[in-house]
Amino acid sequence: MSDSWLLHHLIERSARRAPTAPALTAGSSTQDYASLWQLVQACARGFASLGLARSQRVGIYLDKRIETVVASFGASAAGGVFVPINPLLKPDQVAYILRDCNVRVLVTSPERLLTLRDALAACPDLQHLVVTGNASSTVTNTHATHSWQEVLDEENRQPPTHDVPTELDMAAILYTSGSTGRPKGVVLSHRNMVAGARSVAEYLGNHPGDSLLAALPLSFDAGFSQLTTAFHAGARVVLLNYLMPRDIVKALEREKITGLTAVPPLWLQLAAQPLPAGISSHLRYIANTGGHLPETTLKTLMQSLPSATPYLMYGLTEAFRATYLDPAEIARRPDSIGKAIPDNEVLVLREDGTECAPNEPGELVQRGPLVAMGYWNDAEKTAERFRPLPAHLRPHGLMLPEIAVYSGDTVRRDADGFLYFIGRTDEMIKTSGYRVSPSEVEEEAYATGLVAECAAVGVPHPQLGAAIVLIVTPAHTDIDAAALLAALKTRVPAYQVPAQIALRHEALPRNANGKIDRKALAGEFADLFATAQ
Repeated sequence: MSDSWLLHHLIERSARRAPTAPALTAGSSTQDYASLWQLVQACARGFASLGLARSQRVGIYLDKRIETVVASFGASAAGGVFVPINPLLKPDQVAYILRDCNVRVLVTSPERLLTLRDALAACPDLQHLVVTGNASSTVTNTHATHSWQEVLDEENRQPPTHDVPTELDMAAILYTSGSTGRPKGVVLSHRNMVAGARSVAEYLGNHPGDSLLAALPLSFDAGFSQLTTAFHAGARVVLLNYLMPRDIVKALEREKITGLTAVPPLWLQLAAQPLPAGISSHLRYIANTGGHLPETTLKTLMQSLPSATPYLMYGLTEAFRATYLDPAEIARRPDSIGKAIPDNEVLVLREDGTECAPNEPGELVQRGPLVAMGYWNDAEKTAERFRPLPAHLRPHGLMLPEIAVYSGDTVRRDADGFLYFIGRTDEMIKTSGYRVSPSEVEEEAYATGLVAECAAVGVPHPQLGAAIVLIVTPAHTDIDAAALLAALKTRVPAYQVPAQIALRHEALPRNANGKIDRKALAGEFADLFATAQ
């Protein structure tokens, strides 16, 4: 085996160390590391038998199940590139991804395949459909269809015939929502994914006795990270397709989960749930990613789960993970996103490429082994986000330029080196000459205790430039907009007071990764002040 680490080596090496240790649980089925590695090898040989060539793409359109994980790591072991597709996406959205990155093999379920039939006709590069269950093999005018079991069958197995990839080869393409238009495919190398697993497992202290709950979509970088960090540590992952927050609570208790990572909207829901006292006997950490966690929600979770160490994390798909806050600092700096994760560096830069002074707002720029390879098939957007570090910031003596990722997020760094998120450059609300971060307004709204969830957006206004609209799901049915507005006026300066509060008695819209969809909400209210004088 090569000394370089490829994605599938995470499973292989844990299988060598502890073959009978539990690796992956889905429902009532658990695979130990030896069995999981055998399935990955069989899948790789099956993909090779379908003619999958080095760096060709394997799309995976499934919910969280054993086959999803095996296909992802099997594609890696076959020298291919896996493309996880969020199971919430609709057929036309799925077909766009398949076309955009020229997927050659698609793994899906019989039920999902039925919904895709018409859309797949517009995917000329797609040659093979692998269907879970026992679907019979057929060949249509465009696609050969195979059962999952057929791909794994002994008689169809043959090792890949092409050269073994290196750690700098593509391993995955993760699609992330763009600020405008279609989603962008972020290309990750084997090095990106393995270095990320190693770094995250280090600061979370993951070990073979851990059981991690995979509640986030595996198409989301933080969701797939539950697999890679667990497999790096030799721990167990429990896959969960939940419908309600209480399903997660039941899984935490039933599976004796030791680590749970979630995004703010999910933490808001879990904080409102009664949590059995027994969970605290085994849940050793909780981790937040994908946005700012309101301080009131964090306090509620810490009170409900006194034995669980909280980790506040920040990252972007283009670099997997950037920072985390040392739990020892949470009492002093609950609003900080911390410092750079191990083996990475985070800079705060002005537009001219010079470093910002303490507490001066600037753009977060990340360098190191987690910086992705760019956007698939989009040189223009890649050049905007992935740029050479200024020469004066390169390590001394380095002649070749180093590519860093420019996040588009505005942050500040205090005198002690701790970072604080201010807002996304494209989400900042410029009102009355002030720049307002949506999270500033939302944090104060949560602190009133009147709000279950909320989102602040800026909409065009003829006098203000942009007006702040706060869309709110109230904590109780008897709360009205006037009461919330009065409470906010005592907490924020006049320029941060919303011009409009819109109450909703249903959950706010979310994008495919479970985050509140600010852009959709801003679009709903875009014409609110069109007639203002």
